[in-house]
Amino acid sequence: MLTFLAEFSWAFPGLNLFRYITFRTGGAVMTGALFVFLFGPWIISQLRLKQGKGQPIRSDGPATHLTKRGTPTMGGLMILSGLVATVLIWGNLSNPYVWIVLLVTIGFGAIGFYDDYLKVTKQTHAGYSGKARLAMEAAIAGVAVFAIMQVGQAGFSSSLAFPFFKNLLLDLGFFFIAFGVVVVVGAGNAVNLTDGLDGLAIVPVMIAAASFGVISYLSGNAVFADYLQIHFVTGTGELAVVCGAVIGAGLGFLWFNAPPAQIFMGDTGSLAMGGMLGTIAVATKHEIVLAIIGGLFVLEAVSVIVQVASFKLTGKRVFRMAPIHHHFEQLGWSEPQVVVRFWIIAVVLALVGLATLKLR
Repeated sequence: MLTFLAEFSWAFPGLNLFRYITFRTGGAVMTGALFVFLFGPWIISQLRLKQGKGQPIRSDGPATHLTKRGTPTMGGLMILSGLVATVLIWGNLSNPYVWIVLLVTIGFGAIGFYDDYLKVTKQTHAGYSGKARLAMEAAIAGVAVFAIMQVGQAGFSSSLAFPFFKNLLLDLGFFFIAFGVVVVVGAGNAVNLTDGLDGLAIVPVMIAAASFGVISYLSGNAVFADYLQIHFVTGTGELAVVCGAVIGAGLGFLWFNAPPAQIFMGDTGSLAMGGMLGTIAVATKHEIVLAIIGGLFVLEAVSVIVQVASFKLTGKRVFRMAPIHHHFEQLGWSEPQVVVRFWIIAVVLALVGLATLKLR
């Protein structure tokens, strides 16, 4: 919204700053953080008042988690409200990619919100039908991927790009929609599975958002894209502002989610953040790089798949508990140890993912 101020730069040269994505991204980080800092306590008090018993805690989980009873969930509302407000302030609202990403983020957040609502009201670990939830996620993701294909260059927008190769593109045609849906829905649910300990999910989300903020800016800049020999995607640079808003809102949320957490992100936040990252990856043609940068989320999801498959096929479990962060808790790691060490892994994977921009 503030981008319109640049139109008056002829009278006030300083207003030309609002043309620059880097300036507006920095403003988005600060605004997102300030928004959640200011309104976070009120949101927490309202959720605590309405939820009563808070998020149900698994009785078969680590014993230390029983102390978390009564902690409210749906903290994703803090992140989403800060994110949306910030993007509306600092984003270029004429850019279609901004609206596509917001569509997925809000849509996935709404699905997660309803799931959280059922869990809180029924005091159960299961929300509504998993198949129904996946179907709704796939529908939202399908619309978003189709829109991305329409906005982008014909042929190129339906192609899969490979890291480490300058010109290798695989045109999937109409099947790119199915591929994109798998990326977006997979990312949403992978982040959802990671959100099991205080602060565990939000920091890797911010790390991934920072990485894709860089990728978005470089992919959307013809000069930098040519220098790095990555694919130039017109308009995606504006997504750096969205990533900045995520970082800011995430920092504000972490203030309240740090151990011991005053509020949990819930499916409201984790589904939304994962879906957002997946959509940005599809828009910037860095879907495979997302699997590297978000490798921690992939590991969490794979651990659940392996655990379920092993138990159904052999009756035995590979891990003491899944997702894998609970496995390490059962091995004797304290919750802060698991969280901080997983943060370190997320940083390393992000650096590896960013290295693919130059290793071509």
